[in-house]
This record gives sequence, structure tokens and C-alpha cells, in this order.
Amino acid sequence: MWIKSSSMDKRKTFLILIINASVLIEIKCAENYTRRFDCYPEKKANETLCRKRGCIWNPLTKNPNKVPACYYDDGNKFSYTLNASLPTKLGHKITLELKTPASVDFPYPDPFSAPTVYFEQQTEDRMRIKITDSSTKRYEVPVGESFPSINTKPSTTKYSYEYDSNPFSINVFAKRNGKRVKIWDTSFGAMMLSDQFLQLSTQLPTTFFYGIGENSRTTFKRDFSKWETIGMFTADHAPYPFHNTNLYGVHPFYMVVENDGSAHGVMLLNSNAMDVTLQPTPAITFRTIGGVLDFYFFFGPTPENVVQQYTELIGRPVMPSYWSLGFQLCRYGYNSLDEVKKTVARMSKYDIPQDIQYGDIDYMERQLDFTYDKKTYAGLPEYVRKIKKQGLKYITILDPAIGAEEVPGTYEPYELGEKLGIWIKDHTGNKSLIGKVWPTKENVTVNRTWDWDKQTKYFRTNATFPDWFHPNISSWWSYLIKKFHKTIEFDGLWIDMNEAANFVPGSIEGCPNNKYEFPPYKPNIQMKELAGKTLCMSALHEDGTKEYDYHSLFGWKQTVVTRSALSELTKKRGIVISRSTYPSSGKYAGHWLGDNKSAWPQMHESIIGMMDFSLFGIPYSGADICGFNEDVTEELCHRWTQLGAFYPMSRNHNGYGFKPQDPAVFGEKFAKQARSILHVRYTLLPYLYTLFYEAHTKGSTVVRPMFHVFPTDVKSRTIDQQFFWGNALLVTPVLQKDATTVQAYLPESESKWYDYFTGKEVSRELAGKTSHWSIPLDTIGLHVLGGNIIPTQEPANNTEHSRTKPMGVIVALNERETANGMLFWDDGDALESISAKKFILLHLNATKVGLTINVQVNGYDTGSLHFNTIKLLGAGKLEIRDVKVNGKNTKASVSKPKNDITEITNLNLPIKESHKITWSVVESKSDSREIQSSMLFVLAAMLTLFICLS
Repeated sequence: MWIKSSSMDKRKTFLILIINASVLIEIKCAENYTRRFDCYPEKKANETLCRKRGCIWNPLTKNPNKVPACYYDDGNKFSYTLNASLPTKLGHKITLELKTPASVDFPYPDPFSAPTVYFEQQTEDRMRIKITDSSTKRYEVPVGESFPSINTKPSTTKYSYEYDSNPFSINVFAKRNGKRVKIWDTSFGAMMLSDQFLQLSTQLPTTFFYGIGENSRTTFKRDFSKWETIGMFTADHAPYPFHNTNLYGVHPFYMVVENDGSAHGVMLLNSNAMDVTLQPTPAITFRTIGGVLDFYFFFGPTPENVVQQYTELIGRPVMPSYWSLGFQLCRYGYNSLDEVKKTVARMSKYDIPQDIQYGDIDYMERQLDFTYDKKTYAGLPEYVRKIKKQGLKYITILDPAIGAEEVPGTYEPYELGEKLGIWIKDHTGNKSLIGKVWPTKENVTVNRTWDWDKQTKYFRTNATFPDWFHPNISSWWSYLIKKFHKTIEFDGLWIDMNEAANFVPGSIEGCPNNKYEFPPYKPNIQMKELAGKTLCMSALHEDGTKEYDYHSLFGWKQTVVTRSALSELTKKRGIVISRSTYPSSGKYAGHWLGDNKSAWPQMHESIIGMMDFSLFGIPYSGADICGFNEDVTEELCHRWTQLGAFYPMSRNHNGYGFKPQDPAVFGEKFAKQARSILHVRYTLLPYLYTLFYEAHTKGSTVVRPMFHVFPTDVKSRTIDQQFFWGNALLVTPVLQKDATTVQAYLPESESKWYDYFTGKEVSRELAGKTSHWSIPLDTIGLHVLGGNIIPTQEPANNTEHSRTKPMGVIVALNERETANGMLFWDDGDALESISAKKFILLHLNATKVGLTINVQVNGYDTGSLHFNTIKLLGAGKLEIRDVKVNGKNTKASVSKPKNDITEITNLNLPIKESHKITWSVVESKSDSREIQSSMLFVLAAMLTLFICLS
């Protein structure tokens, strides 16, 4: 504030002016900090290098927010001007010209000589902007070859775009209720286009930003309080201890929720090593070291719509087998079939549900694919056949690296691969690239006390790496899988180490010193060099493409080939689980979140991981329950088992040398509580399976962030310790040691909330607030949102048995005393059941006086399967009588076994038929007495008041 006073002397006035000027300068500088776009991302900037780029050098003394010291001025020296604009079938083609003053050197070699921008209006809610060099053919991601082809632009759109000519910049707008919301503005920072450095910055409308992965972090909403650079490059790295560093998969996709709750998404289709920087502007900067800048935009307007539109492009998620939704057990380090048998037996002893048993690499002979150890795992084929007769399924692991030093004539996977020439070649193209992974040398015992590099050098055999893009790869992989299945009758495949992981940097011979191994810019990734823990970037694929371009697609392409091989073999759906993923991987497989550890914070991060992969179109995901590395405590495993019961992929898995942690190993009390929470999961499997049907057919999410259900609730946008199954179930786990209460949030809703276990309506006073909830050790927070109908089924020890048991519905009435839901049902494993319409689809609608079940699709014979129970939440103290089905009296009985759940049983209604169940409601006697008492109290109070006034 400026202060004027006639009594002030000149000195005092001058001092005040100085103070106020300082304040204004400080404010102005603070504003400028948020507008700084990094001009020297190489992290070795100094004033000389900075000014050589024509940028501003102004380092801060204290810099906790990583504010760039070298940054572009408002009229940065690297800019493009419009050369020509031509209309195209789908939009525009823009050619550009680079403008750089003679005094400034372009920082990176080989700038584009003919930069070109393509604008494509693809559908009503999707557009594309591709930036490339039209003077040469540049690498483009082959995933895009499977995207829907677009021949004509839509008549109407939910978006528009503009571009400025000098300097060239792009504005993208979302149309929201008759208004335009600017979601992209590239007039900030600097667009740079060169052979090995492509950069583009854009301002964002809000900081409610989600996605970009795969990496671990402590919040689902991305942090814009500082300059944070996130690397993307597939790597064999555990999801700890570092945050925002590159992990197993690459997903350059994000979603932003706008101020009014509308949402949009953006994907950069690029598979080269890259990073993105988030900054407080708010803005994002993309940097990649190859290919083209190929952006796809999705305009919602709801968060669910964005994911649906994204998966419409990249491919809808795979429909998992019903049995793959059951509880799964795995351990790296059973070390013998006897230990596997003991584990399965104690699970059976305590009647803990289990659907799947895994085989990790310790079942193999010296970790060689397509073998099993005839000593420690003698009898494995027979045992697998035995447990399959009991209703269990078996999944086996396969790693991509193939041992290359076996005695000639003894190892067909390598020899057949040699014959077909399917290995990735070194930079010369003349010989196979050789690395080392798990296979060990013959007649040696690994000394695990030695450091890792020494173990690798002396105990690991040489290994080759399949070229998943080779024309002969499918016949090789499929042949080996089919042959191995004749020995071990697995039901699904687990593909690991496919980043590709390599225990030596690049190859056993090292890598050449060239621009692919050491590019002019190295993105912000964990490895000191690109070939660290993987293959040389100069390695060659059969089609001539370098590993430099294909690297982050290694796991994706193996997934495609493996999915095809499994389907061809079993003629069933099965399941494939891959560690490394890329956009569209969810079309073929699920994903577990990698080698986590037994630590409390990892539970929270697993929720963030699940929600990330929901955005990425891979809903079948989950973390290793109780942790993979380190010994777990009983309390941590107990709480994690509760949380894991609500992972879409629910698997307990731990690592070599650590104590067993299956739910039965802790004894009877733990087993009883584990059985109880898994029974909840199995009860809800029909609902979970229906959610996967919607994911597969519509692209919807299964695990859902809270803001997907309540997009206009601003508080919900930062909630990541709670999550939804669909729109109906809110899961609130305990994530801290020794805790029996949690700080939890219940969104304010027009509907009611109910406790799943008691049926009691939650007090309206809690809605829209964060409050303390009591969650004792033997339970988890689980709430039902009114207005939903949830299909259920009586649980059993595996899904083969549970699928034959009576079904039911949970009806949770809303304020209008209505609810609706859906049930999808098929044989649970058929490949073509959905495309051939060999399934049952029911629509369920309810009021407080009845339930209607309408068959929408009737293409599957469900036999004697029937609905037996209706659990009604929200009926309060109303008494239900005279239950009728299709207008006729029934033998159904009505009871209130506990709390506020009204239960109708003995219905015996075939699920393949439509039904109309009705009942009458009356006030219960207790309600009548309560009302009478209340009325008497009111009358007495009125009489007292009348006497006082008299």
C-alpha cells in the first residue's frame, strides 16, 4: 500500500517508497518464478552455457522448489514461424520454419529441416496433433498401427483448436456448456525439434493432474508446487525407495480435471526415452529423444468418459477369466514341491479361499524357461493335474532371456531360436546380443553372500533376447508354450523381466560409443546410461529398428505374442500378467505392481498404482499382498490382506529368503480373519466380474478414484487412501501401524451411505467432511452408496465351487427410494462369449416396494443357478410382508437377522429369467410405539407451553 502524509519528512517518505518498491519487486519475482521454463534441462548449467542459448541466467540462493536457474525469456530465441497452411481431409497441415538468430547456436544436433504439424479431428471427442519432419521418414510407434482408421472428420466436436503464426504456437479448447476452456497453450517455453531432442511446453488449466507413469509416489494427484521431472523408460527397478523415477512400464498419458469437474486427457504416443516436467505455472514440458511428437486429446467431459475414449483408441481392456478374480498364492523360493504342497494344504485346512497357485523361477531347472527341476520339483506335472481337479488353477512364469550356453542337443528353446534367427542382434547386425539374467551355469551353486555383480559374473550363463518384432517369433514362442503345456498344464502365463532386464549393462561385450548409447540429452531416468540394466541402444531388430526406438515396447510386444499363444493353446480366456507395459497392453494382459517390500507406506502406494493403471486402461492390477521383499509382521500382513481383498488382481507373493507369509502360516486366528475378508471378496465377485464386463465393452474403470464418482467435489480430487469399486462400493483400508481409526472422507451426496457390514445408514453429518472412523483390526471400512444394486453369490473355497452356489442382490436405496444395477454372467472362461453373445445380461431396478429383474441378453444356459436372497438397505424400521413374484405368492421368508439389513430369502428365482418381486411395507410395531411416544411428547410440550402462556 502506498501511504501519503503531509507531515512526513522527505527521508521517511523515501524509506517507505523503497520498502514498497522492494515488496513489489519481490512479488513480481515470485510471479516470474512460476513462469520459468527450463532452458538447460541437462542439469549441468552455468552462466556461459545458458547465455550461449540466448537464455536468462538467474540462480536462486535458496532453491527447495528446484526453480530453473537458466530459463527462456518471454520472446525466446528458438521459435518457429508459419510457412504454409493447407486444409486436409481431417483438419490442417502446417509447415514451419525455424527462426534462430546468428548469435545463438541451436543446442541440439540435426534440427528438423522441414517441421510439419498435422491437426486431425478424428471423432466428436478425440483429436490428434502430430509434429514431425516431412523431409525424412522418422520412427513412429507401431502400436498406432492398430488404432481405428479415420477417413472423415466429425460433423460436430467437443473441442476446437487455433494456432498463431509468428511465433508459431497452438491453443486447444474444450467446449463446456457453451463456453470454451483453454486446455493447451504452447506459447510458453520453447518448442524444439531435432533428431534426438524434441521438446514442447504447454500451460494447463488446473493442477488437478493425474497419470504419467509408471513410477511410485506418495500422492495420486501430481505435485505442482515445484519443478518435478518424471522419467519414462522401461526399467527393472523396484517401486522404492525413489519416487517419480521410471519403473517397469511407460504410459505418457495424463488426465486433468478442470475447475467445474469436467475432465480431459492427453497421450503422447512416443516410445523413446523421455521425461516430463511439471511446474507451478501450471504447465508441463515434454522432452523425448527420438521419434515424433504425436499427441491424442480426449475431451470427456467426465473422468470416466476420458478413460472410455482413451481405451476406444488404444483398445478395450481384456476380459479376465472369472477364476482369475479369485485369491492367488505365489512365492519365489518355495524351493521344493513339498513346500508348495504344505502351503496349499494349510490353506485348505483353514478353508481359506484360493483359486490360483503359481510357479516362480525356482521351479525351473537352473532358471531355464520351459524346464522344471526333476529333483526338487519331482512330480510337479502330476501335482498340477491333481489340484486342477480340486478347482485350483496353475500359472507359470516365463522370462524372456534364453540361456545360450547349454550342451548342444539339450536345450531346444535356444537351438530352435538360433535356427529361426529370432534373437536381437548387436550393433553390427551379424551376431546375437549376449547378456545375463537368471539362468545359472550347470553344476554350480550360487553363493548368495557374494555381491550381485560377482554372482552374475561367476554363476550366470550367457543369455540371448528374443526379438518380439521378428516375423518368426510367434511360431517359436507358441511352439514352446504348447510343448511345455503337455508337461505342465498351466492355465495362465506370467511374463516377468521384460523391460528387458539384463544383469550386465548393455551386453557382456559392452556397447559402442555412439549417439544412441550417449545421446545429446539423457532424460531424467534412474540409470547412469540408457543401457544400464538393459540392452545396448544400438542393438538391432530384424526390421532394422534400433533398440533405442523399440526399448520400451519390449514387454508390450511380448504380451501381444504371449496372449495369442495362450489363446491358441487353451482355446480359453485364461490370463496373461506382464510386468512391463505400454499403452494398449491392457488389451492383452493384466499387471502386478512389481517388487514392492513389506512396509506400511507401500500399501498406500499400491492404491495409487491401481488408480494409475485404471487410467492407463489396465484395470486388472494389484500389488504383492504383504510385500515381496523383506519379512512382514503379522499386523502389516493382516491389514494388507484386507486391502488386497479389494485389489482386482488379489495375489499374496513374497521373495527369496524371506519368511512365508501366506494367510494360513500365521495360525488359526489370522486364518479365520483372512477367510472372513476373502469371503467378502468372493461374495462380491459377480459385481466385480460385471465391472470387468463394462471395462471390456465400454472402457470403464474398475477400481475408481473418488473424483470419478464425484467429479464436482473438489475435496475428492486429492483423496488417494480410499477408492471405489465401480460407483457402488467405497473401500477405506487402514494403512498405518497400530491404528484402529483412520482419517477418512465421505463425499457429500444426494444419496445415502450405508455400512456394508451392518446396513446402517451413515449420519448425514459426516457427508462432505474428513472425520475419524473406527476400524478395528478384524475389519476394513466398506460403504455402499445408495442408488446401487450389487449382485452377490455365496462364497466357497474357490470359484469353481462358488459359481454353483445361490446368488443374491444387495439393494441400497437412495433418497428417492430407488436403486439400479446390472449382472453379467457367462461360463467364466470362453474366448468368444461376449462377441458371440453367449452370456446373460440382467438389468436390476428397485424401489422400497419391489425389485424388477429384466433379462437383456439371454445367450447362456445358467442351469439351476438362481437368486435366493435380497438384502435391502434403507428400509429403516419398515416391516416387509406379502412377498410376491410375478404377482403370485411365494414361500419366501423375511427376516432382520442383524442391524438394519432387511433380508428376503428362499426366493429360488432362475437368473436366466425376468422377474418382478413385490412386497408391501408397514410400520413395525416398535416404530409405531416410537412414533406414538414422540407424538405424546410433542402434545405434552405443547400443553405445557399453552399453560405457561396462559
